[in-house]
Amino acid sequence: MKTLIAYFSVEFGNTKALAEKMQAVTGADLFEIVPDAPYTKADINYRNPLSRCNKEFFGKKSIPVSVLPENFSEYDKVLIGFPIWYYAAPLVINDFCKALDFTGKKVALFATSGGSNTGKTIAKLQPYVNEKILDAKLFNSYTEEELKSFVEN
Repeated sequence: MKTLIAYFSVEFGNTKALAEKMQAVTGADLFEIVPDAPYTKADINYRNPLSRCNKEFFGKKSIPVSVLPENFSEYDKVLIGFPIWYYAAPLVINDFCKALDFTGKKVALFATSGGSNTGKTIAKLQPYVNEKILDAKLFNSYTEEELKSFVEN
């Protein structure tokens, strides 16, 4: 089974570090989801009502990605990782999913967060993935065995 670990990460790089660790313990392919306009630290300051992340979230903006994975059709399983924003995936994840055909693929989500859980992440992303999302797991601490189990199941 060929697996892709696709992730979006900003500022502290927690999601990137998690995705890289998953890749290291499983050998799955790794892909970074990058928006056309990368985020700055000021852009993701949710305490500022005029910050980019707040404008995007409350305006339900489309956040196009700069590039999509090559040979996406070859993957059997896709794991999508991101930090939790507003109890859900950042909007760039919606656009990433809308741009790809997930038909016949196993799909699971993984996330990092400073204080919230995955909330209604599956329900909010499901309309953009034409396959059932199997799981959404929050990883703030983990062992290599837990990562391997998540990727391989």
